[in-house]
Amino acid sequence: MENFENVTIKKAVNAYFDGKVTSRTITFANGEVKSLGVMLPGAYEFATADKEIMEILSGDLIVKLPDSDVWKGIKGGESFEVPANTSFQVKVAELTDYCCSYIKE
Repeated sequence: MENFENVTIKKAVNAYFDGKVTSRTITFANGEVKSLGVMLPGAYEFATADKEIMEILSGDLIVKLPDSDVWKGIKGGESFEVPANTSFQVKVAELTDYCCSYIKE
């Protein structure tokens, strides 16, 4: 899906890691929540409350998922899932555009 329709967008930015990772929260009419954001090059660790599906729209990173010692390459057009109540690490090689979906279980 290239466009989202009939959504509410929070105007305030979500900024992390001194502004090197930013996003905006989008809420759909059915209550589904996503964020659209950008990550600058660097290494980051994120904690999850809900299950997350991270879709990389453009860019290049490697991810280390919970309970894994392996770094996996992810680039534009690919995605990965992270279980709820865990954390994951990313190393971003170039400006990376992403869409994160939050799944309530």
